[in-house]
Amino acid sequence: MFQTFRNAWKIKELKQKILFTLFIILLYRLGNAVPVPYVNTTALSQYFTTLQNTVLGLYNTMSGGAFSMATIFALSIQPYINASIIIQLLCIAIPALERLSKEGGEEGRKKISSITRYSTVGIGLLQGFAYYMLIKQNGLLATGGESIWAAIVIIMTFTAGSALVMWLGEQITEFGIGNGISIILFASIVSRFPTGVANLVQRAINNQLNWVAVILMLLGALAIIVLVVVVNDAERRIPVQYAKRVVGRKMYGGQATHLPMKVNMSGVLPIIFAQSIASLPATVILLVGGSQDSWFMRTFDSDTIPYAIIYLLLIIFFAYFYATIQFNPIEVANNLKKNGGFIPGYRPGKPTSDFIRRVLNKVTLFGALYLGVIACLPIIISACSPAAANSGISLGGTSIIIVVGVAIETVQALESQMLMRHYKGFLE
Repeated sequence: MFQTFRNAWKIKELKQKILFTLFIILLYRLGNAVPVPYVNTTALSQYFTTLQNTVLGLYNTMSGGAFSMATIFALSIQPYINASIIIQLLCIAIPALERLSKEGGEEGRKKISSITRYSTVGIGLLQGFAYYMLIKQNGLLATGGESIWAAIVIIMTFTAGSALVMWLGEQITEFGIGNGISIILFASIVSRFPTGVANLVQRAINNQLNWVAVILMLLGALAIIVLVVVVNDAERRIPVQYAKRVVGRKMYGGQATHLPMKVNMSGVLPIIFAQSIASLPATVILLVGGSQDSWFMRTFDSDTIPYAIIYLLLIIFFAYFYATIQFNPIEVANNLKKNGGFIPGYRPGKPTSDFIRRVLNKVTLFGALYLGVIACLPIIISACSPAAANSGISLGGTSIIIVVGVAIETVQALESQMLMRHYKGFLE
């Protein structure tokens, strides 16, 4: 990975893209340090210290600590993620949107993106209002924060911050390296790692946590990193044979190749989307003034077994959802047939597409279970172990998967950019 960045740094255009991405991340981190007016940030931070392993603690981790300080970027990319989920599901449910996304070409994609942006602003407005009500009902407003004007300023600042984060992510996607939203989420989570490790060590020093447990947590994190890297490159190769053709005096075809199908085809997107949906009910209850000690919160908080079950099912759903979007067995079978290719033992056309679909379902199920087990196992450990209940371990598996997955995707994006420029220079 470091060798890839070193080689990319030598290419002027890629160097500019890397610097632009780092500049956007810097702006995002600066925005995370600017609090909104009329909020008692000291009291709010103390309030969040008791919510480390809850749904609000999860939001705080994904925002890089901005949520607990009520900064202008407190909502982070959550409104955009929720809007993307809603619009993509509607593109399947509503025929007009489906035609727009599939047959509209570049203009259709622009319209879908525009709808997603407007939806992000709307969801940001709702979440900003809910967060303001949470702050108000817990007495965390500063002097003068009870007025209507203060409420409007706070809510609009949160909404504008979520829209600005969305815009920053789009700028990275267009002018930087990798997927902008994933890069911002990566920066948010990584910024919390030093604090998390320091808290674990401090708890061990104060005899609040066993040193053996700390070491096991760190070793578990390393094992997850290795597993993510290994599975990320794993693929199922379906053999493909091309028939021989005689054109004039020359013979074409006859070679054997393979059709690669990645085990984890959709990357970290199922984790990100499932996490947003699974935490939504408990988040709504808390933000509208529900008690942390209520029956609903004790049952569906982010360190409970029911939450882990819902989380696992949503990960499997989104894994199949994205595999279906990215890989069309009928289209692949038709392309093979047009080019004279076939899978040994299967006739071209429908038998080939049925076989590819069966393989795709099996591979996707394995990849989804891999993501689900890594994400949910720390939650189950945290729910069953009193010692780990307040250590933030339930957030660790999800964070590590996202960080490692985004890092690998970014490196692959750099490698593809360098490969493209290599061939371009060769052809010129």
